[in-house]
Amino acid sequence: MAADTIAAIASGLTYGGIGVIRISGEQAFSVGDQVVRLKGKTLTGSRSHTLHYGFVYDGEEPVDEVLAVVMRGPHSFTGEDTVEIQCHGGPLIMKKILETVIKNGARLAEPGEFSKRAFLSGRLDLSQAEAVMNLIEAQNEFARKASLEQLNGAVSRKVKELREQILYQIAFIEAALDDPEHISTEGYREKLKLLLNPLIHEVQDLIEGAEKGKILSDGIRTVILGRPNAGKSSLLNLLVGEERAIVTEIAGTTRDTLEENVRVGGISLRLIDTAGIRQTDDRVEKIGVERAREQAGKADLIIYVVDSSEPLDENDREILSLLKGKKGLILLNKSDLMPVLTAKEMEREAGQPVIPFSAKEGTGRKELEQRILHLFDVGSIGTNHQVSITNLRHKEALIRARKSLELVEHSIEEEMPEDFYSIDLMDSYRELGLILGEEVEDDLVNEIFSKFCMGK
Repeated sequence: MAADTIAAIASGLTYGGIGVIRISGEQAFSVGDQVVRLKGKTLTGSRSHTLHYGFVYDGEEPVDEVLAVVMRGPHSFTGEDTVEIQCHGGPLIMKKILETVIKNGARLAEPGEFSKRAFLSGRLDLSQAEAVMNLIEAQNEFARKASLEQLNGAVSRKVKELREQILYQIAFIEAALDDPEHISTEGYREKLKLLLNPLIHEVQDLIEGAEKGKILSDGIRTVILGRPNAGKSSLLNLLVGEERAIVTEIAGTTRDTLEENVRVGGISLRLIDTAGIRQTDDRVEKIGVERAREQAGKADLIIYVVDSSEPLDENDREILSLLKGKKGLILLNKSDLMPVLTAKEMEREAGQPVIPFSAKEGTGRKELEQRILHLFDVGSIGTNHQVSITNLRHKEALIRARKSLELVEHSIEEEMPEDFYSIDLMDSYRELGLILGEEVEDDLVNEIFSKFCMGK
């Protein structure tokens, strides 16, 4: 571990009631004593996890009235001696104190360096360190809860449990190969095959959960489709709660995509309003229609807005084709007008449930939100104990681990020697270890922590 002492603003460089400057490293207390003056005592001589009142000085110039927290390693976030200076929350004051700290022997921390030191000191494994940043960046309740579970070791415990099962089998095979006279492998193939099946299913469950978890953590990419003047932009405005999209009675008003974020039941929707899909000779509108089709292909969820006061035409049938293989909801809009199209007729055409809706009056909104939560199975966020994987790196490692376990299954079916099993089991064991940060290359560690904010 690096022996030098680092410092950074840990509270964000903005206006607020309190600002925090964090110092960590072997010289944290001595640097702190040169900067913070206490009455009748020093930070170096203070007990761990205590709070002290004093003033920050730059030489003989007073800078600010502060509180200083003393945390002795290894019982700190980084595992090192740490001082946190709590000052008044103004950018100028925080910058001045940080400059004074650096002038007295610390250096400016790199992005994520405090968390990196926590990982290197063994205070956190890599999955927990990544959860720190995920928690900071959480945009919805699902992301917050999932990140907190990961920080508290939910992913770590599950991965360690899987690795222990794999390691036991590796140890048995190696021991049997080394001492065949005393350890028999008779019947072991069948036994191992029975053990592998639930193990592969557990890994597969984590992979499938990761696909949903990533969507819910980042926000559900929700594309609004429909013919021109069906009420797509009105729906966007209703869900956002303000007039973000221009709404007129002129068909084809929306020429390009418009994206907004809204929260529904603890999750985020990345709403994308699109140009109305229809055949047109207008070059600009054609581009908008093509972009609508492209967005439909990328969508996690499609909300198809149908004008109930108009009969379906070939444009509607094209939109229905875009819904195939996608999670979709159909809103029969303008239910406040005299309908030409009924919900039952639309259900027959689409083969999917239809929600009577009025973007103008807001009717049907509650049912729409409930249907979205049901589609993505998030009505019980935080009430079950399933581990939530939201990190793409973790998912890729799980996929490789599953593949190695499947190779063991194949070797058993082909009646290959036991040492073949050991090789693939060890590969799976290593891949799962990458999630925790074992045998991870320095370049990958540096890349991960470089994405963190400066004071974390």
